[in-house]
Amino acid sequence: MEKIIKDVGDIQSRLIDHRPVLQGEIRYFIREFEEKRAFRECRLLENLNKMTSDTNEHDLPRCTESMHEKLCDALTRLEAANHMAQRIQQRELEAEQSTHLQVCAEMRKRDWEEFQKEQCRLKEQVDEEHAKAVGRLSAQYDEMKKDLAKHSSF
Repeated sequence: MEKIIKDVGDIQSRLIDHRPVLQGEIRYFIREFEEKRAFRECRLLENLNKMTSDTNEHDLPRCTESMHEKLCDALTRLEAANHMAQRIQQRELEAEQSTHLQVCAEMRKRDWEEFQKEQCRLKEQVDEEHAKAVGRLSAQYDEMKKDLAKHSSF
């Protein structure tokens, strides 16, 4: 029984306890990183840090100042162009407004005449249908009078 317990303990430590394997991998990684690469990555990172610092100290202020000047100049030009476009648009609007009012008045007059013609046509249709309906009802009532006269004479 003791052998079985010992074997189960050995199997359990091999399956569950990964510390020896991990420690070996960690040692291999450290040795690979520090010894074989000879701190190449550290030197690269230091060079990148130096380039970034130089860019932040020298190039960035110069670019920011140049951008600010160019944007201010572009903004003033855009404002002037916008003002001129508004003036031109206002002049065109005033010129078109007088002719537009005349055109609109003529269109409304034509629309009103067409509307009146359509109403007359619809009135005639309704009158015609009414006359037909009155005729049908008159004929129906005449028939009913005849039927009533026949039934009352019996």
